[in-house]
Amino acid sequence: MEAKAIAKSLRTSPIRTRQVIDLIRGKDVSEALTILNNINKKSARLIKKVLDSAIANAVNNQNADINTLYVKEARVDAGPVMKRVIIDSRSHIGHNDKRTSHIVIVVASR
Repeated sequence: MEAKAIAKSLRTSPIRTRQVIDLIRGKDVSEALTILNNINKKSARLIKKVLDSAIANAVNNQNADINTLYVKEARVDAGPVMKRVIIDSRSHIGHNDKRTSHIVIVVASR
């Protein structure tokens, strides 16, 4: 049995978030939470929220045992980009793109 949680349009870059999410893919839930608690990054806090939500979905909706859960799928997709323009030297146009992420986590029981 599987449970899924999705967070959309989070204000963090997908490249930075993928560095953190690669660390928890395939791990047990307790081990993944320990890893996320010890990483000092904004994306780690956001991923932890989504993982907690997926665990709660599995426990409350499907009566899964929390000790048998593991991270079956964890991915970060690119969300919409907020494009901002800044004026560079000699009146040239520079870009300051603010990227967003969609985080998808699926937990399953072994």
